[in-house]
Amino acid sequence: MPSRVRSVLNTILFTIIVPGTVTVLVPYLLLSGSATLAVRPLTLLGLLCVALGAAIYFRCAWEFAVRGLGTPAPIAPTQYLVTTALHRHVRNPMYIGVFLVLSGEAALFHSWKLLAYAGFFCIPVELFVLFYEEPTLQRQFGESYSEYKRSVPRWIPKFK
Repeated sequence: MPSRVRSVLNTILFTIIVPGTVTVLVPYLLLSGSATLAVRPLTLLGLLCVALGAAIYFRCAWEFAVRGLGTPAPIAPTQYLVTTALHRHVRNPMYIGVFLVLSGEAALFHSWKLLAYAGFFCIPVELFVLFYEEPTLQRQFGESYSEYKRSVPRWIPKFK
């Protein structure tokens, strides 16, 4: 099986298991049947955030699979450093996309529990990025990753 096809299939599997759990299963369990959906301005903002966050995640996942020849999963990382598309503007757009989905769900369902969960999500992500992801990428890609870190911010997008 060609490596791009394998990368795409592995990325789909990872997306179902990890982001699927974070953005679908856990919110479902947190809402536990108390979800109500009423069309209000906050609901529309929630829909927009969910759609934008999902689009960001899927665009980045595609880049990882097709350009990086790997997945977002640490057990099957990319072979090449991905610095294209949204990664030109911010180093962690996938996490930002997931955060937007979670925040959008909080707005969509008018749920303080989901908003707290979205906020809590940031803590382990930041720790993972600082103590695992960045050191691993530094070892794997060396000076090219150092240059990427110098020119592209971690969380706040920089548009040229």
